[in-house]
Order: sequence, then structure tokens, then C-alpha cells
Amino acid sequence: MNFIGNIIWLVFGGFLAALGYVFGGLMLCLTIVGIPWGMQCFKMASLMLWPFGKKVVSSGSSVGCLSIFCNIIWLLSGGLCTAIIHLVFAALFFITIIGIPFARQHVKLMELSFMPFGKSVI
Repeated sequence: MNFIGNIIWLVFGGFLAALGYVFGGLMLCLTIVGIPWGMQCFKMASLMLWPFGKKVVSSGSSVGCLSIFCNIIWLLSGGLCTAIIHLVFAALFFITIIGIPFARQHVKLMELSFMPFGKSVI
């Protein structure tokens, strides 16, 4: 079931969204200062490609002041907008019965796009 969900996800926009995250990550990695945020974009791109069957968990090793600081910068520079977009798509998919699995994936993506530092994808 995860494979079919991932294929449908890719066909209906997941691939293009992942390309957007990869492009953003590459642009951020061009500067030395933006490399940590670029790596988070690559994490988002990998989850955007194959969201079914993966989980977002908090990693206890990288939680601290630097992680909080980086998350605040992430929120102020577009992370909040991205999380709201995933929330809107989740609400739209929850309206239909067939869209509920896709809504759950948008909630997962919203969690990661809100504060990606200190979280990992399993």
C-alpha cells in the first residue's frame, strides 16, 4: 500500500515539490552560512519524494540552543509559510475520504517544515 501511495504522490505533485526543495537546498548551500538550512531542505526533499512509510522523530542528540536558534531563523525565512501551506492541503484532503492518507502525509510534512532542526526522518 505504501508503494502505491508513493507513486500516486509522485505523479500528482510530489516530484515537482521535491525538485523545488532540492533547488532551494542547492541555492542555500552555495553560501557557507546557508549550508545547515540547505541540508534541511534536502531532508524535506527526501520526505517529499517518498512520504508513505516514513516517520518524523525528534532526535535527542541535536537538541539545544543552536537548534532552537536555527529553527527560529527557519520559521522567519519561510518555514512558517510552508507549514501553513501543508496545513491547508491537509485540511483540503481531509474533506474527502479517499484523500485522508494524503492528508496524513501533509501533516507529517507540516511537522518537519515547521521546525526541521532536531528532527530526523526514519
